[in-house]
Order: sequence, then structure tokens, then C-alpha cells
Amino acid sequence: MSFSSLTRGVAIVAAGALVFGLTACAGGSADDAPASDGSEGLGTLKVGALPVPAGDILKWVSDNLAEEAGLTIEWQEFTDYNTPNPALSDGSVDANLFQNSTFLETYNEQSGDDLISVGEIYLPAAAFYSEKIDSLDDLDKGATIAIPNDPTNEGRALELLAAEGIIEIADGATTLAEIAENPKDLKFVEIENASLALALPDNDAAFVTASFAIPAGLSDEQAILLEGTDSKYYNILATRADMKDDPRIEALVELLTDDRTKEYILETWKGLIVPVD
Repeated sequence: MSFSSLTRGVAIVAAGALVFGLTACAGGSADDAPASDGSEGLGTLKVGALPVPAGDILKWVSDNLAEEAGLTIEWQEFTDYNTPNPALSDGSVDANLFQNSTFLETYNEQSGDDLISVGEIYLPAAAFYSEKIDSLDDLDKGATIAIPNDPTNEGRALELLAAEGIIEIADGATTLAEIAENPKDLKFVEIENASLALALPDNDAAFVTASFAIPAGLSDEQAILLEGTDSKYYNILATRADMKDDPRIEALVELLTDDRTKEYILETWKGLIVPVD
């Protein structure tokens, strides 16, 4: 994903929104106040997300938990990282679930926007995968590694390599120019995040985030280096500042971090998606 495209217009997937879940009260509106027994509906909340895992999580929450909370979740599908934030900014959606705090901060800095996080939800554990080696220690001198071309995930990949002693980087490095030491003279290929899984055959290793690893059929067992649960890259539920205290937002955070949702996440993705503690 390239941040140079963040200032372009909103390119929302033409398929339109898919609506999941029911309000407990058929006539409920977005302004209805919630009752303690869930008999009055909170109304509808439009949430932008990539299909995996956020879309799957939102659908499960809608099918299994939202009705008792009086919330209708309307999921708007996106297929890239560039369009959900502009869609949130212009009111096309009320919230989105696809990014970490670092990504959001970078977006706000470059766009002049003031979107906010209302809480961490899950870690889409990123990993290095390879079809040629079993460990990063097996990398030959001059080997090629495919990494994301956006600052957030490029920095994430470099941090993981540095933690393993493969390279040395400057504090807070987000670009290849900030690699201080590269003893194996590794060659880095910067690629759009969504295409990294496809780059595996042409490179010795590739860094792929879970949102794209899972649809490509990659699992934690195939990873040669998997990000740990102490990662700072947990995905957040983001919204506009004026919606911070909206009861629909508060209800969705509670549902997404409910123990039943956490159990669903762990059983479904077995290590590649980790619910927040």
C-alpha cells in the first residue's frame, strides 16, 4: 500500500454494503437509547473492513452477539488499505477495522485528518514466508526479500529482521535508507502489501501480513519467522472524533472484545490472528 494515494478520492468497492445482524426492535433508529435488557435498538453502524479477518469477525459478531445488544452492523467491504480512512473521513462509514495505530497516525499526519482509535481489537500477526528456505538463518549472501512499500509495514518488517540480528536499523526506521548494517548484503524488493504473497516464488523470502496471508492459504506453520504477541501492531477500531462517545461505537468495542469473540478468533485462525488480552 502506498501512502501517496491516500489523498486521492474515496474508491469504495462497488459491490456495496452487506448487512448483517438484526436490531432487537425493528423500528429502532441510530438515536435510540439502549435499554439494559436490549429491548430498544441502538440502530445501525456502518463499518469498513477488509474481508479477512475483520469482515469475518464483524459477520460473526453480527450473527451471534449484535442482536442481544440491539445493534445492526452494516459491513462495507474494502480490498486495499488506501480507501477505508478517506471513507471514514467523508462519512461513508462510521468506523473501520483494518489498521494499527501507527498506520492511523501516519494517515492523519499526511492527510491533515483527526481520526481516532477507540481500542485495540486483534493482532493480525505478520510473518516472513519462504518457498526456498526453512529459516532466515539460511539466507545466502545477496538473497532477495520482498517487503511492504508503505512506511508502517515496511518498518514492521525491518524491526522483525533487526530483532533476529539479520540487519541493524536506526531507531524508528521505516525505510530501507535507515538500515545501518546489512552483513548479508540482502536485496530488498518493495511491493504493494496486497501482492506480497504472490511474490514468494520470485524471492527468497517475503513479509506478508495476516490479512493477505490467510486468503493466500498461508498459515502460521508455514512461517519461517512469526511476529510475537508482544507486537505493537494490534489492529484498532477507528472512528471520527465526533463519534468517540457514540453508544453504537461503545457497544461494538464491547462485542469485538467479548470473550466469545476472542474464542471464535482463536479457534478460527489458530495463531495468525490474536485477540487483544
